[in-house]
Formats: sequence, C-alpha cells, structure tokens
Amino acid sequence: MIAELADWAAALEVEEADEELAHRALVDTLAVTLAAAGDPVARLTAGLPEPLRWAATGHVLDFDDVHLPSTSHVSVVCVSAALACGGGTRAYLAGAGVMARLGTALGWSHYRSGWHTTCTAGAPAAAVAAGVALGLDAEGLGRAMALAVPAAGGLQRAFGTSGKSLQVGFATDAGVRAARLAAAGASAEPAALDDWFTLVGGATEPVLTGPAVPDGLAVKLHPCCYAMQRPISAARELPCDGRGFEDIERITVVTPEAGMQPLIHHRPRTGLEAKFSMEYAVATTLLDGFPGMADFTDAAAVRPEVRTLLERTEVRVLPGSGEGGLMGGETRIVVERSGGERTEAAMELPRGHPQRPASDAERAAKVADCVSDERAAAVMGVTWESAVPLLRGALTAN
Repeated sequence: MIAELADWAAALEVEEADEELAHRALVDTLAVTLAAAGDPVARLTAGLPEPLRWAATGHVLDFDDVHLPSTSHVSVVCVSAALACGGGTRAYLAGAGVMARLGTALGWSHYRSGWHTTCTAGAPAAAVAAGVALGLDAEGLGRAMALAVPAAGGLQRAFGTSGKSLQVGFATDAGVRAARLAAAGASAEPAALDDWFTLVGGATEPVLTGPAVPDGLAVKLHPCCYAMQRPISAARELPCDGRGFEDIERITVVTPEAGMQPLIHHRPRTGLEAKFSMEYAVATTLLDGFPGMADFTDAAAVRPEVRTLLERTEVRVLPGSGEGGLMGGETRIVVERSGGERTEAAMELPRGHPQRPASDAERAAKVADCVSDERAAAVMGVTWESAVPLLRGALTAN
C-alpha cells in the first residue's frame, strides 16, 4: 500500500480544477488561522516548530475545511506542511490526496472506534506534502511516510479541549520532521505503514484514481464541528418572527447515529466544548440566528438562556444508522411552543457541502469575518509565497 501511495504522489499531475481547489483551501486555511492568532493555543505553542504551531492554531476554532469521506481536516494539515517546507499547489495536493485516500481507506469504522482521523491519516500525509516540497522521489516519500507512523495517532476524547488542535499540530509537525529526516538520508521500513494500517483497523485499500482530492472539500460556515453544520442549517430554516425563547417548551432533534459520533458534550461548560454539542448547536441558532465566533466563547456557552434551552432539548438517535458516515441520512428539528404551536425543519446536506458548495459571496464573508474587511482582500488574493510572511507576522504579533 505505501509504495502505491508514494508512487501516486510522486507522479501527480495537477489539473486546473485541482489548482482551484488548492487555492480555495489555502485561502480558507489562512483565514481561520489568522482568526485564531489571539487564541490561547497560539500563545501556548509560541517557540515550537512552525508546522505544529500553524496547524494547531489553524484548527483550534474548528472552522477549517473537511474531507467528508475520510472524516478528516485535510487542509490545515497539508497546507501547513507544504508551507513549512517552501511548497505550493503540487505539494499540498499530493499530501491532501494521500490523506483523503488513506483516511477513506481507514473507513468509518476507524472513526467510530474513537480515532481522530485528522491525526492518524494526517501524519503520513504531512510527510508527503513536506516531502514533495523538498523534492523527494517515490522511494523517499515512502520512507518519509514510514518515519511518520509513530506519530499517526489521535483520539476523539480530546474533542472540546486544547488537546484536539494540539494533536493535529503534533501530527503535522511529525510528518514534516519525517520528510526532513528522509531527505537527509534516514532509513525506514516502508512496510511499517502497512502494518500500522492493519493495527488501526484499516477497512479497504486506497483508491488511486480520480481527481487529486476525491469528492472535494466541505467548507464550514460556522466555527464548530462539521457534525453541527447540518443541525444549525436545519434550525435556521425554522420560522423566525422575532419572538424570544421563553415560550419554547420542547425541542426534539432526530438525527442519525453517525451524526452524533463527535458530539460528545451535551451540557457544554466552555466555548470549546460547545463546538461539539448537538444541543448547543440548536440552542444558539434559535437564539442568535447565524452562529459565529462570538457564539463559541466561554461566556456564550453558559448564558442562562442557553442553559434553559439545553434542558428543554431531547436528542433522539436513530439506531443502526451509523454506516453512512458523518452526513448519512438527515437531521430533523421540531420546536414546540406554548399554546400548542409546532414547527419543524429537516436538513440532509448543509450549505458548504461539496454538493451544495458555498458561494463566492459566502466564502468572502467568512474571510472578512475571520480577518476584518481591511485585510480580507490580501487573504483572498494570497499566494503560497505570500502566505508564510502573513502567518509569521500574525503569530509573532500575538
């Protein structure tokens, strides 16, 4: 398996559609990283290697894009790794393609078991992105991936803490370090990745056909777990006539089992925990309309009105519906108010899903929300060469 992935990455030819995806990924990743420059994670990682710091900071808001078949945050890993080694579009796409394929081959059972695929598939993928940037051939990429295997781990139990973004940083840094060691001549046993794949429950062999990043990338419009994008979209469909929350007597959420896998915090106490709470997703949307970064602070998570709605919310999980991946099935929300009024809305695919792509205006609005209107033009027009000084400047200033 490792030899085939390495051969694929080394021989990658970039198509126009691939270039467009890579630029969108660069813009989105840079925007969410700059937005988090003042986050405690950025301060905690000061002085640590740049790929670790960039990836951890870029992931801490949980606003970065997602590859849904692999259930992994491809770009924050592969953009950071490519930039750290002077790479560009091809380095990113090679790493992202390996990560998408490897994560998809690990399968939903791997994620459902509690692994954080962004880390497990991310370390070898970061090695590929960095290795291509450093000019490694297929044999060198195979050694780099093998050297990254000891860091190819990460758990969902970290969700809702700094550990989630930090373990993404650790995996990214490990991949870059592995590529640099391979470039310096370090030896490795390529079969290590194959053994690791079996040990962590790999389901199928990677598929090496199709575009650089099969099935595209999902863009988040709200800074929280992707499993919350759908209930937020559904709640936004509910009629809003300006009334408050006081007359809401009951909220019922009916959702597939898979959609609850990462949503482990039912009564969140912090902004980070709120990013992984189905109940909070619905409550904050009913209260605020369009949840943004201000809705995922520690203060927002413990608002009295939020706590009231959390206690009035019941989540009904549809058993046996966990094989369709994170977006299998649909989420339905029913709101019952005093006087017997009942409204409901259902959603299968949220806006930003590859089959319902975000518009140029929505992408631009997200960038402006992340970095301010004054800096948005520079971020929207960023190149692989100009991204590094923007990152360094923002993180040094904070």
